[in-house]
Amino acid sequence: MATQSTQSIRIVGSFSAGTFQTQGEPTLDSANPANPSDVVATGIRATEDQASAAIESAHDAQLKWALLPGSARGDFLYRWADQIQAKASEMALIVAREVGKPIGEANGEVGRCIAILRYYAGEAVRDTGEVVPSLTPGALQYSLRTPLGVVGLITPWNFPVAIPLWKAAPALACGNTVVLKPAETSILCATLLAETAQAAGLPEGVFSVLIGDGVLLGEAMMSHKLLRGMSFTGSARVGSIVAQKCAARNIKFQTEMGGKNAGIVLPDADLKQAATLVASGAMRFAGQKCTATSRVIVHRKVRDAFQKELVVAIESLKVSDPLEADCAVGPVITEISKNRIEEALSNAGKPFYEGAIPSTGYFVAPALYVDVYPGSPLAQDELFGPVLAMIDAEDFDHAIEIANDVDYGLSASLFTKDIASALKYVSKIEAGMVRVNADTTGVDPHAPFGGVKASSSGSREQGPAAKDFYTEIKTVQINAG
Repeated sequence: MATQSTQSIRIVGSFSAGTFQTQGEPTLDSANPANPSDVVATGIRATEDQASAAIESAHDAQLKWALLPGSARGDFLYRWADQIQAKASEMALIVAREVGKPIGEANGEVGRCIAILRYYAGEAVRDTGEVVPSLTPGALQYSLRTPLGVVGLITPWNFPVAIPLWKAAPALACGNTVVLKPAETSILCATLLAETAQAAGLPEGVFSVLIGDGVLLGEAMMSHKLLRGMSFTGSARVGSIVAQKCAARNIKFQTEMGGKNAGIVLPDADLKQAATLVASGAMRFAGQKCTATSRVIVHRKVRDAFQKELVVAIESLKVSDPLEADCAVGPVITEISKNRIEEALSNAGKPFYEGAIPSTGYFVAPALYVDVYPGSPLAQDELFGPVLAMIDAEDFDHAIEIANDVDYGLSASLFTKDIASALKYVSKIEAGMVRVNADTTGVDPHAPFGGVKASSSGSREQGPAAKDFYTEIKTVQINAG
């Protein structure tokens, strides 16, 4: 095991109107899941009144922020990216320590933050409307994209800096202001975002962070009359509540709610490559990604050969403290998560392969189950752990049928050398992100992100598609007087 950090515990509070909350008793502990005795930060919980005040401050700031030229808003985002780049190593270490993400992936996540901010800094000066021909002679008709106003963001712990920024950056580029409610288990990561935003000189109220209870603060945000949109990433259960509450107020919402993602292996695939990518997609970061590969559907002709390659690939992924440079599989986020996963697996029988884990921390052994029935809980429910279900398929059509027969539809992969099979799969698979000869995880920061069925609602995140959520379209017609 790596030597644990001896840093002192940070006391953190909400960030609103350009200042950090310092009054109140710090009662919200965020601990290192690889070593639970290592408390990373303790937070001062915000109240409903403080949530309301943050939204009101954001509303006041938005009126001025929206009047800035897009290039000026972009300059602020460029400066924010520079501040994060200057603190990249520190931020990655905090990500690894606070949420248990392997340090290599934590470095990658921080790099993604920089790329996101710089991308949307450029997007801030893109076209914001179009000329529309008018049926009225001599009239000028055109459309404009206008900001929503104040947007709320509720984000998870598994990408504690990237997901807040892939929501906040397009919102700010479009002229909105944002109030972020991060997960209780990643409060120091969110504080680093607030500190770097402040150092970049973002105007007071443009970017706010609320530390505290998710139910209390989420309800306060969604019920506030000045909130005009909500972007949520988290569980399907909470996402459905967010959707209902926002719909009742008729404000815009988008929800990203997980997946039960499948890899499909055909007989002509490079089995070693497929096994390497499936194992990586399933096990890295302990499977704690909504895009993680949790099912692999294998043509019966190559079942035995692929199974052997898969075990070798899983065994090659080191399970250790996330601060070790070669760590691939760290702990799950909390003891509650560990117990939930292990309880689910207790009803799934004995795994074909089960790895070894450290004695300290919330580690769950990487596990491969074979001969899994497609309708079983192991093949249907999102576990958010390092668990892979292998399912046999008779042929291509059977594999697609199995892949689609779940509630979710976020990401999928096909492994084949046949272009005809790849094209057929692209048209038939029910997923928002469709990959060939790649694992199910990851998407470029400038590409649309989202799924179908129970995985997502509302418009896509990331890339140019993000503007569809963070703006309203205003149609203008000007006639001669």
